[in-house]
Amino acid sequence: MATKESREHIELMLKVARLYYEHNSTQSEIAKEIGFSRPTVSRLLQESRERGIVVVKIQHPLERLMELEDALINRFGLKCARVAQVQETQDPSVVVPKYAASLLIERSTPESLITVSNGRAVSATVREVPIHDWPKCNITQMVGALSPSNPMMDSPDICRILAARLGGAVTALHVPMILSSVEVARVMRNEPQIHAALALGGGADIALEGVGAVDERFPIPVFDSYVSSRMLRVLIAQGAVATVCGHFIDAEGKPVDSELSDRTISVDLERLRHIPLVIGVAWGSEKVSAIRACLKGGYLSALVTDQSTAEMLLENS
Repeated sequence: MATKESREHIELMLKVARLYYEHNSTQSEIAKEIGFSRPTVSRLLQESRERGIVVVKIQHPLERLMELEDALINRFGLKCARVAQVQETQDPSVVVPKYAASLLIERSTPESLITVSNGRAVSATVREVPIHDWPKCNITQMVGALSPSNPMMDSPDICRILAARLGGAVTALHVPMILSSVEVARVMRNEPQIHAALALGGGADIALEGVGAVDERFPIPVFDSYVSSRMLRVLIAQGAVATVCGHFIDAEGKPVDSELSDRTISVDLERLRHIPLVIGVAWGSEKVSAIRACLKGGYLSALVTDQSTAEMLLENS
């Protein structure tokens, strides 16, 4: 910049760069305007990049999401992940289920056996599934039905909605999720129809599962009318941080025994691990510890969440 020649050269590079990058002029048009050849224009553009006059930045919001998905896959040994971009004015409960529904269909086939749990995330997801004509597809319950007094959408209803959207059949599990005693639960599990339905759910191609957080500050909607405040405190004292498929687990993903364990009718945790693809749908800071526990226990092989939750999961894990 000390000499007149160097200043004029910089000015020429700036003019050529602005014409090319800001005004979308072709190199031939620029050459005609400045009175130089097209190869000279090309060399000036190359020099402007090398000297930092022009900085080409390639970016897209999806790139950050893809980085988070890859990080989740590598950190937790997942088969796939979807991270939703949720704007400040948007509700994750509206956005994340759309991503989950898309992944479910992407990984399903017209002949898939799909098992589903209950809860808000799962019910919101199945409502976002596009209409298909898959008459050979079968939808089955992962857990028994909720208490009649529970206002949440129940697993049988979720199965029927998903089957209607996919054009498939339903295999129902005609039994409550939690029975009155261990003896009754043992008898019901041995009933041929219930035994067959649980075996079918445990042998599914794909499972769609929500994640429940065990925290005194937050209720566990799925266990409404089953878990009292006293029982919740006992479970927390035993280390419970999450529920998955009707089971309580600790921070390392190990089952936590409780008075409910032997009364619960659901797919066994060990069988859950062997389903080829278990898609977990969950979001929110209050769910981070619970999601991490499910991932550590190997109960999820795919995760759909939002960006902020994904970032929290990857911190200090």
